[in-house]
Amino acid sequence: MDIKKLKEEIINGRRLNREDELNFFKTVDLKELCKSANDIKNYFCGDYVDFCTIINGKSGKCSENCKFCAQSIHHNTNIETYDFLDKERILKECKHNESKGVDRFAIVTAGKKLSGNEFTKAIDCYKTLKEETNIKLCASFGLLDDDQFKTLVEAGVKRYHSNIETSRNNFKNICSTHTFEDKINCIRRAKAAGLEVCSGGIIGIGENMDDRIDMALTLAEEGINSVPINALIPIPGTPLENLERITEDEILRTIAIFRFILPEADIRLAAGRNLMSNCGKTAFISGANAAITGDMLTTSGNGISDDINMINELGLSSRRKEEEKNE
Repeated sequence: MDIKKLKEEIINGRRLNREDELNFFKTVDLKELCKSANDIKNYFCGDYVDFCTIINGKSGKCSENCKFCAQSIHHNTNIETYDFLDKERILKECKHNESKGVDRFAIVTAGKKLSGNEFTKAIDCYKTLKEETNIKLCASFGLLDDDQFKTLVEAGVKRYHSNIETSRNNFKNICSTHTFEDKINCIRRAKAAGLEVCSGGIIGIGENMDDRIDMALTLAEEGINSVPINALIPIPGTPLENLERITEDEILRTIAIFRFILPEADIRLAAGRNLMSNCGKTAFISGANAAITGDMLTTSGNGISDDINMINELGLSSRRKEEEKNE
């Protein structure tokens, strides 16, 4: 396969699907692959980088048994646990992130599904965030039902996050307390309620490149426009604690492949960025155009100002800054 020719076909409207022979992605020269992926990114996404931040609104005591997760009650990781945070703390963090130039702010919670009084608290919090900030609001509360999604929209939430984690075939090796179809149905309910959806997964959890390609194809089929790619940092106390860490070349190849399969989506660097040199700087010229950042995060190695300086050094700019310039 001529990767440069395929790049031009993608730019001119071709979209890859399950009928295509995609094995060449595994062996094509990495530099050529990343260069072409960056060209596709530049064509569809420009020179903007979309930054989002998250706050862990509820920690630990999760009923699900996802093998990678420190917050599961099935694993012994000794993490801090707490119920839904006070609104004042969340609002303070949101305003801080907005002031630093971040595009989006998300509250994320551990557990299969946020419900009851804690969901009510979350809705009240979002109403306040909508009134007192101009940042785009996102949420990640598990496998919600139709009415809950509608309530989120009414409270001002624009985007919902629900990772499919891996390929359909590999999912059963990672989690048994809910299914891959549960994830897909959650995505479809969120979209039906009028929400954008952010969905991706984790690489380096024992899957192969075929699984990663399959995951990208599934996300394309579901029309996902924001795709976080996490690289596993094995956590002591989880079933995956002894896995070898994924290499930077593998991460970059995966990002570039995702760009070919999802040419118009935001390909978002997430956890595990510090497995790459310079916190993933090369990824931003290999197909990635978005990232999770934050001054309170430990999974990237960079703070917000560090990330903005990084992309500026590459001749890129934050999307929010550019949007404000055009208003």
